Amino acid sequence: MNINKVVVIGSGTMGSGIAAHLCNANIPVVLLDLKTEIAEKAKEKILKSRPPLLFDKSKINSLKTGNIDHDFENVSDADWIIEAVVERIDIKHQIYDKIFKKRKKNSIISSNTSTIPLKILSKKLSSSDKKDFCITHFFNPVRYMGLLEIVREESNDKNKIDLLKNFCESKLGKGVILCGDTPGFLGNRVGVYAMQIAMTESIKMNLSIEEADAVFGRPMGIPKTGVFALYDLIGIDLMSDVLKSFKKELSDKDEFQKVTKNIPIIEKLIETGYTGRKGKGGFYRINKSDGKKVLEALDINKNKYFPAKKIDLKIKKINLLELINRDDKYGKYAWSVISKIILYSSSLVPQITKEYNDIDEALRLGFNWSMGPFEMLESIGLDNFFSRVGDIGSNPFLQNLKNKTINKFYDERQKYTNIETLAKIKKKVIKVDKNDSAEIFRFKDFNIVEFNTKANTLDYDSMDALMNATDKPLIIINESMQFSAGVNLNYVMEFIQKKDLKSVEKFIKYFQATCKHLKYCKNPVISAPSGLALGGGEEVLLQSNYVVSHTNIVMGLVETIVGLVPAGGGCKELLWRWTQTDQGKKDPDFAPLKVFDIIGYAKTASSPNEAKPLLFLDSNHEVIINRNNLLPSARNFIKDNKDLIPPISCKFNLSGKLVRDKMKTILEELYNNKKILDHGMEVGKELAYVLSGGDTDIKKEISEDQMYQLELDSFMKLLETEKTQKRIKHTLTTGKPLIN
Repeated sequence: MNINKVVVIGSGTMGSGIAAHLCNANIPVVLLDLKTEIAEKAKEKILKSRPPLLFDKSKINSLKTGNIDHDFENVSDADWIIEAVVERIDIKHQIYDKIFKKRKKNSIISSNTSTIPLKILSKKLSSSDKKDFCITHFFNPVRYMGLLEIVREESNDKNKIDLLKNFCESKLGKGVILCGDTPGFLGNRVGVYAMQIAMTESIKMNLSIEEADAVFGRPMGIPKTGVFALYDLIGIDLMSDVLKSFKKELSDKDEFQKVTKNIPIIEKLIETGYTGRKGKGGFYRINKSDGKKVLEALDINKNKYFPAKKIDLKIKKINLLELINRDDKYGKYAWSVISKIILYSSSLVPQITKEYNDIDEALRLGFNWSMGPFEMLESIGLDNFFSRVGDIGSNPFLQNLKNKTINKFYDERQKYTNIETLAKIKKKVIKVDKNDSAEIFRFKDFNIVEFNTKANTLDYDSMDALMNATDKPLIIINESMQFSAGVNLNYVMEFIQKKDLKSVEKFIKYFQATCKHLKYCKNPVISAPSGLALGGGEEVLLQSNYVVSHTNIVMGLVETIVGLVPAGGGCKELLWRWTQTDQGKKDPDFAPLKVFDIIGYAKTASSPNEAKPLLFLDSNHEVIINRNNLLPSARNFIKDNKDLIPPISCKFNLSGKLVRDKMKTILEELYNNKKILDHGMEVGKELAYVLSGGDTDIKKEISEDQMYQLELDSFMKLLETEKTQKRIKHTLTTGKPLIN
C-alpha cells in the first residue's frame, strides 16, 4: 500500500497546517470542513501565512477543499484520513462513524489530538477498525516543527504503523517517535511540565517574568521565548485548557498534579481578555508611548505593566554546570527548575517509554530544546546531581544510575530513526579539534565543521576552523537551529568601540581568503544548511562546491539592513552567477542591476524553492525534506565526486559608470518617494560602486581578487560612518532594523 491521497477533516490551525505540509510533499490533499467556505478561507490563510507554511505558493495546487456533507465521498478513495476537528469526543465519534462507513479497505485513519487518549477515541470502533486507527500528533507550525508522535495500541496493525512512520519520515521530513497511549504522550507530558515548573518556581522565588525568561531560555539551551513569552505565543487560555486535561487524565499521585493548580494571575488575565499575542497581550504586551511602540512586561505582584527590562546574565554559551553553580538567584532558580525536570522525566521511564532518549528527542524536535532532560543530567554530571538533589525517592531509573557509581551513562542519540545522522556519527569520530567558535570532527575520509556560537555567527575562530579542516573533504553542518546568521556583529562592535577598525579589516580579509580557499581547494566542500543562512552564512554557501539544503531555510545577503555591503564574496559570487545566465551574457548591465535589486532590498528566500530564482542556489545543490538526511546526502556527494575539479576563476567585464548611473537613478527615485533616507542612499551608492566594477569600463577585465577588494573597501568605508554604527547598535539591541 502507498499513500497517494490524503483527506484532512477540520481546517483549523492544525488541520490546515497538516494539509499545507502534505502539499509541500506533492501529495494530493482534500481539506474538508462544515462548510466549503470555511475550508476556502483556511486555504487563503495558508497562502498568506507568515512564516510561510508552503515551500512556494504553487504547492497549493495539490489542495482541494470541500464540505463534510457534500464532499465526503473523497474519503472512499483516500489512503490516509486525518481527523483534526475540535477537541470534543462526541463530535470526533460522529466523524469516525462516517469515516469507517465510507473509507476503503486498508486505509489509515488518525486523529491529531494532543489531549484525548487513544483508548477513548477508539472506544466505539470495531476490533478490525481499531487496527487501522491511531493518533498522529503533529506540532505547530507543522512545516517547521520536526516532531510527529504516532500513538498506537497493541491492537494496531504493526505493518500499517510502520508504513505510516516511514511515509512521514521520508515524505514529510518528520522525526517520528512511536508512543504509548499515555496522557500528553512524550513531548507535551514533559514539555508542559517543564513550562509549569519554570513558571511556578519563578513565582515562588519572586523573579520577574523577564528574569525567568532570561534563565529558562538560551542559557539552558531553550528558545529565547522562555516560559512567559511562550505562554503568550501559545495562548494563555489554551494553556489553561491543556492543564485541565492533564489534571483530569493523570493519577492524583503524579508529580504533574502539583503544577496544574490554578494560578490567580492567569485566571485574572483570561478574565480580562489578556490571553497572549492573539488577545490584548498577556505577560507581555505592546503599548504606545510618545507615538512609539514599547514592549511592556507584567509585574505579577503589582498586576501592572512596566517597560520590559533586558536581563543580561553574561552567558555566552550553554554550560549547565556553571549555570546551576552561580551564587545568585539565577543559579538557584536554574537548579530548582532543571533538577525537577530531570526528576520528573526520569520517573516516567519505563512508564511512558522504555527509551529515555525518546523523551530528549521529543523535546528537541517538538520544543526546539538543544538538549533534553537526560542530556542535561549527563551535562551536569551524575556525581554533581546526586550530591545536590537529596532524596530521589522511588525513582528506579535514577536509583539504578546511582548504584552503578558512574558519571557517564548516555548511550545513543536519535534511536527513533535508522538514518545515520550527525548526532550518531559523532560517536565514530577519530579526533576532535575545537576553538571557541567551532569544532572539527575528523573521520577517516572526511571532516565536519560545526559552528557553536550564538546563532552560529562567524568570527576569526570560525574561519580558522574552516581553513584547518580542508585537508580532507569537508562538510559544514550544524545540529543547532541555524546554519549561520552571518558575521558576529557583537564581535565587530567590540573593535569599533576600541576604535580598532584595522582588526575588523584584518578579519574581513581573512573571511574572504577563507571563502576563496573553500571554493578552490583540492578537496570538495559541501555545506548542509538548515534554518538561517544569512549574510556571511550565505557567503559560505555561495562559495561551497555543493549545497545540500534542508527545505526549512532562510537565505539571503541582508547586510544593507545594517548599513553595510556583503564583503565575504557575496556581491562577487551572486554577480558571477547572474552574468552566466542567458540574459547576463547578452546584456552586460543585466546582472549588475539584478544583483543590485536583490542585495539592495536585502531579499530573502524562505525555502530552496524561493532561493533558486534568486540564484542563492545554483545547479550544484540538492534539497532534503528530512533534516536527518543532510549528512548522508553530503557524504554521498563526497563518495561520488572523488575527482572533483574546482570551478574556474571568475572574470568580469562591467560597464562601470554607465550601469552605476542607472543604479543611481533607481536610488534617487526611492529617495524622492521616501522609501530610503539619507544613509540608505549612501549604502546604495556603495553597493552600486561594487557591482558596477568601480572605476572600470566594459573593455577592462576585472579579476575575482579585485572584486573582493571592492567589497572590502566599501564595507570599511560604510563601517566608519556613525550612521552605520547606529544601525548595527540598534539591530543588536532591539533585533529590528533602523532606517536612517
